[in-house]
Amino acid sequence: MSICFRFVPLHADMDIVRFLKDWTLPVAMGIGVLAYLPFAFVPALNSAGTAMVPFFSAILPLFMFLVLFVTFCKVDFRRLLPVQWHWWVALFQLLFVALLLAPVLLFPGQLSFSVLVLLEAILMCIISPCATAAAVVTQKLGGSLEQMTTYTFISNFVTAFIVPVCFPLIEPSAGITFLSAFAKILYEVAIVLLVPMLLAYVVKHHLHGLHRRIIDVRDLSYYLWACSLMIVTGTTVRNIVHAQAPLWLLLAIALTGLVLCVVQFAVGRFIGHFFRHTQEAGQALGQKNTAFAIWLSTAYLNPLSSVGPGCYILWQNIVNSIEIWSKRKETSPSPLPEQGEGKGGEG
Repeated sequence: MSICFRFVPLHADMDIVRFLKDWTLPVAMGIGVLAYLPFAFVPALNSAGTAMVPFFSAILPLFMFLVLFVTFCKVDFRRLLPVQWHWWVALFQLLFVALLLAPVLLFPGQLSFSVLVLLEAILMCIISPCATAAAVVTQKLGGSLEQMTTYTFISNFVTAFIVPVCFPLIEPSAGITFLSAFAKILYEVAIVLLVPMLLAYVVKHHLHGLHRRIIDVRDLSYYLWACSLMIVTGTTVRNIVHAQAPLWLLLAIALTGLVLCVVQFAVGRFIGHFFRHTQEAGQALGQKNTAFAIWLSTAYLNPLSSVGPGCYILWQNIVNSIEIWSKRKETSPSPLPEQGEGKGGEG
């Protein structure tokens, strides 16, 4: 009597897991969009969506705090020193800002409302500092965590200096003074960067058991960041849905943000090529702290300009996902040839 054994391959489940690992960031953004849309277009849920806004606004900083705390637990604090590519990336950020401000200075008072809003949206995608989560992506790509952490601080100081200079030029009614803006940004830097860094330093050097448990969880900071990205994406979609602007202007801001995102990543990688730190320099110039940019634009510029960094979230995380997928594809071993799949045995 012959009995056939059927081996059911687990390829489908493995493919789903691999897809989620490779494209965690787009999946997180997609969940954020789908989770918000019912609250936007179902009238019965409008009040519930409005009531949840303060909750998500309060929980988002907590996620970012945890992301940085876990990331800093892996940092070698003795290696947090500036290197050459830091200054070149900062210089090119300043050059991009100067090029954008040129039309405003050359044609004062002659730019239309739509053009001015578009320029402000682009400015926010350039002037905002390097994202605090850039270190997380850099680590996934095999780059230097310490160099990215150092540049994050440098980038925030650069932004703290140039924002009070640029905003009154592009938006005279901004009502911003150098000292007030500088102090506000430094306060944000202290809360967002210094506090989790100091806590991570204490845990790493004095609470060794807790430190081991934290770093033993693979990609913990990456998945915490994905959770925060869901919240940011939902908030961004909410801002776009409620934006009082013509569709063509929103599309122009979105497409310009896409071009700018590609250019900044490309220029950063070009700079890093000369110093053998391509991944780090690309992330430093290309990945922006869009949540901070949205706050700046709504506080001091035309609120419509916040659509720029809102769309930039989408583009920069698509770039990040492609880079992570490419890196995983390079490092993953080739599958072994399968033998005997689908064949039965005799008994």
